[in-house]
This record gives sequence, structure tokens and C-alpha cells, in this order.
Amino acid sequence: MNLSQAILLVVIGLLLALSAAFVLPFLAYFLLAIILAYLLLPLQRRLEHRVGRTVAAATAVAGALVVVVLPIAYVVSVTASEALELVESIREGSVTLAETEAQIRELTGLNVDIVATLQGVIQDVEFDSLLGVFGAAAHLTLGLGLTLFLLYYFLKDRNQFARWFRRTAPLSDDVQDNLFEEVDRILSAVLLGHVLVALVQGLLAGIGLVVTGVPNVVFWTVLMVVLSLLPIVGSFFVWGPAALYLFLNDAPVAALALVIWGAVVVGVSDDYLRPIVVDRYAQVNPAVIVVGVLGGVYVLGFMGIFFGPVVIGALRATLDVYREEFRDEV
Repeated sequence: MNLSQAILLVVIGLLLALSAAFVLPFLAYFLLAIILAYLLLPLQRRLEHRVGRTVAAATAVAGALVVVVLPIAYVVSVTASEALELVESIREGSVTLAETEAQIRELTGLNVDIVATLQGVIQDVEFDSLLGVFGAAAHLTLGLGLTLFLLYYFLKDRNQFARWFRRTAPLSDDVQDNLFEEVDRILSAVLLGHVLVALVQGLLAGIGLVVTGVPNVVFWTVLMVVLSLLPIVGSFFVWGPAALYLFLNDAPVAALALVIWGAVVVGVSDDYLRPIVVDRYAQVNPAVIVVGVLGGVYVLGFMGIFFGPVVIGALRATLDVYREEFRDEV
């Protein structure tokens, strides 16, 4: 390596570090644009044969705005509002569980104060100032706008980017093809398999909460969708305690209905959908999903639900490709 190459590599490293610093504040929205581009690519390919690539990309982005981005923004805002409302109600003592506590005392002989315990847990929670709320809303609005902007160019200029990547990456075309195929398989497994099944289960369980009158249903439904991504946990960790809450608060019929709905409808959806969608069409080890989701959420936030398993699965795919392509050279 001569001096010119060394200097060029240093410059590349500095520019990569600066670029990463620029992207990190909006990493979740960048990843969301990648997910949407992957999902909308079949539609883009169909439309661009009829109306051209530019119009097709604009149409796909408009569809994503109406069908995906606006609903996500609404659900996030409602979930955050309900979560803050629940925490505030507990802190102010307006949430009363006297009947539940009496039932527990009658059944077990233990004197419990659930509200006081919850207040002790959240007493250190500090709510953002009004300026912080407006700042978060502005960041969300700017981020979603960036998502749509990136999505348009991901769809419109994908071929140019693919050609540039093939010319730039120090890998043969065969190796790149194998990597792309494996990553595509992992991504489709996570999105069309586990995420789709979790979404169906969470929504079905959420319907049960609505019918039986459980409060803050949007917040609990979103939580059940996330829990349904974990094969061992599942939505039972929400609708089960909700049924117990209804039973202890003199609503045995609603509690029984929620138990039947959760055990039969939600349970059957897991028993049938997961083997059909996941095991047959999206074979990914459950350990990859569990570790990927938990670690992904911890590192990347909400988008870690999707990209955590993809990163771990892509690592295995990369190692497999390396073994198959270069084992003779080792």
C-alpha cells in the first residue's frame, strides 16, 4: 500500500464516520424506508411497466403514506397518549383497584396495595416538558417525511444503486447473488412470517379486549403484537391478566368470554398460522427471532423488531456463503 492509498483510506474512514453520525439520529426512519421499499417492490415493478418508473415510485409512496405511514403515526400517538394517561392516573391515585385487592385478600389472606406498589415503581418517572413534547412531534414529522423521501428514491433508482454496489463491493457476482438471496430469504421470513403472525394474533387479542371493555386497548394491543413476536411469551401475558382483572372486578362473564376468545381464537391462529406461514414458507430458528427481537429493540428501538432477526440471520447467511465460496482457499 502506497501513501496515496493510505491517505485515501483515511479519508474514506472519516467520511464514513461522519455519514454514520448524520444518519444515526434518523436511523429508525432510514430502516423503515428500507422495509417499505422491500414490501412495495413488487408493486413498483408492476406499475413501472405501465406508467414509467418515476410515476410508479410516486404512486407507491402515496399508497405507503395512506396505508402505512399515517396509520403508524396515529397508532404511535394514541399508544403514547394512553401510556402517559395510564401512568398519570396511577401517579394521581385516580386508578382504584379496591375490589381486586379485596378479592386477593379474601382468596389468599394477603393484604396488598397494588396502586401503592405501582406508584412506587413510577414515582421517579418525569414527564417531558411542553417543549420536549413539541420537539418529539417535530422529530417524528421530519423523520416520516425523510422516510417517504428515501422510499421514493429507493424505488426509483434501485437499479442504479445495485449496479454501483456491484461495481464497488470487492466481491464476485456469484458471492453477491448468494448473499442477496439469503438476505432476501431472511427478510421475507421475518416480515411475512413472524411479524405477520404476531400482527394477526395481537389484533385478534385486541378485539377481545375491546369487546370485554378493557381500558387503554390501543396500548395493550400494541404490546400484545410485540409480545406475540416472542414464541415463548405471546399475547397471553396481556389478555390473561386482563381476564383475571375482569373476574376480580365482578365481571365473570366478560372474563370467561375473554379467556375463551384468547384460548380458542388467538390460540388457534397461532397453532395454524405459525406452522403454515413460518415453518413452511419462512424457516428461521426461533432462537434467532427471540434474540434478534429483544436485542434489536434494545439497540435500534422499534425498528429492531424487524432488523434484529435480519441482522443475526444475515450473519449466518454470510458465514454460509463464505464457507461455500472460499472454503477451498482456506
